Amino acid sequence: MSEQKNADRLKGLTLLNANEKRYPNAPEEARLETFENIHQDNDYVITFDCPEYTSLCPVTGQPDFGHIIIRYVPDKRCVESKSLKLYLFSFRNTNTFHEESVNRIMKDFIAACSPRKIEVVGLFRPRGGIAINVKATHGGKIDE
Repeated sequence: MSEQKNADRLKGLTLLNANEKRYPNAPEEARLETFENIHQDNDYVITFDCPEYTSLCPVTGQPDFGHIIIRYVPDKRCVESKSLKLYLFSFRNTNTFHEESVNRIMKDFIAACSPRKIEVVGLFRPRGGIAINVKATHGGKIDE
């Protein structure tokens, strides 16, 4: 791939090379950055694994801890991982139910890169003796 074509493909990635230390306070302030998928002719699965997800209970304001797994089949764009990390960190200050956060993550991901298929799984630590696991999907089942 020529240097110019590679530079064009990566245009718009502002967070990856930046020494970014300002974490967004809410998902609305975060930005999922994308880059061109040069293997659009292939169906392949990308998995992001975030075992240190936190958000706040919308009723008590206490922290909730979970594990978020995002699996998707890209189409024309792929999500850049540092921007995803900053986006997920933004939930630390967000009052949200587990079901809402998993669906929000999926919808924001779809808005950013329009994947062929996506599933977002949230495995949340027990509170009050009950663990909650949530799975949101779009575009059909991802087989492996």
